[in-house]
Amino acid sequence: MWKSRNVWIILSGEMIAGFGLWMSIIANLEFMQRYVPSDFLKSLILFTGLLAGVLFGPLAGRVIDSVNKKHILLYSGVGRLVSVSFMFAAIHYESVWWMVLFAVALQISAAFYFPALQSLIPLVVEERQLLTMNGVHMNVMTIARIMGTALGGFMLTVMSLSSLYALSFAAYVLLLVSTFFLQVKDGEGSLAGNPAGASKPKGSFKDVIPVLKELPVPMMVLCLTVVPTLFIGGFNLLVINISELQNDPQIKGWLYAAEGTLFILGGFLVKRLSERRDLLKLLFFFAFVVAFAHLSLYFSNYAPASVASFAVFGLAAGCMFPVASTLFQTQVPREYHGRFFSFRSMLDRVLFQVILLGTGLFLDTIGLQLMVLLFGALSLGLTIYFQYRQRKAGVMHVSKESGVPAEKAG
Repeated sequence: MWKSRNVWIILSGEMIAGFGLWMSIIANLEFMQRYVPSDFLKSLILFTGLLAGVLFGPLAGRVIDSVNKKHILLYSGVGRLVSVSFMFAAIHYESVWWMVLFAVALQISAAFYFPALQSLIPLVVEERQLLTMNGVHMNVMTIARIMGTALGGFMLTVMSLSSLYALSFAAYVLLLVSTFFLQVKDGEGSLAGNPAGASKPKGSFKDVIPVLKELPVPMMVLCLTVVPTLFIGGFNLLVINISELQNDPQIKGWLYAAEGTLFILGGFLVKRLSERRDLLKLLFFFAFVVAFAHLSLYFSNYAPASVASFAVFGLAAGCMFPVASTLFQTQVPREYHGRFFSFRSMLDRVLFQVILLGTGLFLDTIGLQLMVLLFGALSLGLTIYFQYRQRKAGVMHVSKESGVPAEKAG
């Protein structure tokens, strides 16, 4: 895998794009702090961008499945450059409306880029290498997030807001140039269980729904990813509340550090943990651990307990997400990858916002400790329910080598 030029282009491009993205996010927060006095208006600006990404999801899915995926990445890269250009106008005119255009354009580009990238990965590595590639790719994204935000925060102290956006623009230019060197041929062969010559999709985004209904494994995995999202959706609010509960501002840094470090470690360990183990059982195990981490936050008034909870969650989530991505890539027919990953992206965006609002509501009404018990019990219930559904459906395990779900005999 490491001898493949495409792999290095994707990973280095993701690192560059991550730097550009998170530096621009830091710059966005600074711009809104200067020119948007209302917190509600700030949330509306962010929501407008996310809504645009959701609305363009169906179109993105159809296009990705019908057009060369490299071309999608290139056009998305151009879209990112256009979006950053709007922020130069926003700064020059001190206009929030230009920032709204930036948020919309950036999220539309992301609606095409990330599903196309997920669809591209199975085309550049062998199926047995997918778990390793997904783990490394996730870690690159995490490292870029950590370093990009740190660098962006430092840059704001030594340079202007326009200069920070210029660095973000330069990063996106490098990403666009690197994408030109990808060498990928769409439509060659198929994944296990989806032989060449299978019926082609009609081209409608809705076609992916009946396909998913006939595939028990992707549906279970899709529902099971709600478990870590229940934790991630309110992550920042949890950190703030734990800091207030302990009356210790420094605990925020320890919580972020514990989660981020163990998240990266999980991405590196997942390949070894999956040796001679089927991926579906491994996914259920990590979901149970995430639920336990959520429940253990009941003792978050103690600093060591809260740090341990975030560390356990980081390790479990760092293992869970690469396994889920690998199952999606191997169990969903390749000709539906674009529409499926667009559907998943839309679902993630909506679910994240719902959980974020729910977290804020419960923190104001029932408090942190009762809320984590509620969310943790929900996570545990979902995991037990879908494990029961797995056994009832007759899906015993998913072979790591072939990617084909094995069923009960008879």
